[in-house]
Amino acid sequence: MIIEGVVTSLDSAGNLNVAPMGPMVQGDFERLVLRPFRTSTTFRNLHENACGVFHVVDSVELLSKAAIGQLKELPPTRPASRIDGRILFDCCRWFEFRITDQDLSHERSVMNAEVVACGEQRPFFGFNRARHAVIEAAILATRVHLLPHTDVTAQMTVLKSAVEKTGGVAETDAFDMLQNYIEQSYKQTL
Repeated sequence: MIIEGVVTSLDSAGNLNVAPMGPMVQGDFERLVLRPFRTSTTFRNLHENACGVFHVVDSVELLSKAAIGQLKELPPTRPASRIDGRILFDCCRWFEFRITDQDLSHERSVMNAEVVACGEQRPFFGFNRARHAVIEAAILATRVHLLPHTDVTAQMTVLKSAVEKTGGVAETDAFDMLQNYIEQSYKQTL
């Protein structure tokens, strides 16, 4: 099963990176399989330091901004307990992990990880249709270099309906930001 969330990782100088990621979860969160692109900051940090923190979050704004590199300020964090890492204050659950092995033979690496500590900040009550749509839009935004403009536009049209019908201000703002990012990305490739 893949769970969408946010990974925090540190570079060798201790600088924090916050990135959306959907690892495959094995068992009851005992193990994670992460697949960061080898060109990403997350890949570099996890490859160098072999540890990070996966967070289950309910903020579509955080997921969206992190997906398109528009986190103007890093979210507040605290030190992790068992690894050299940071835990987001605003998360539902967190899972500190250590990378146990890596397959670097593809564009997307495969990093197997063992969860070494976990906790709950607050309950997760789930997503409505609008939040699911924003998450899907954020995933599309990270794939504009891989997918044709017509395919992405068609999918965004379907997703927009769910946001308009069931979303609030936060969901509408996040979706609009992603839609603008996608359009600008395709304009730059023309």
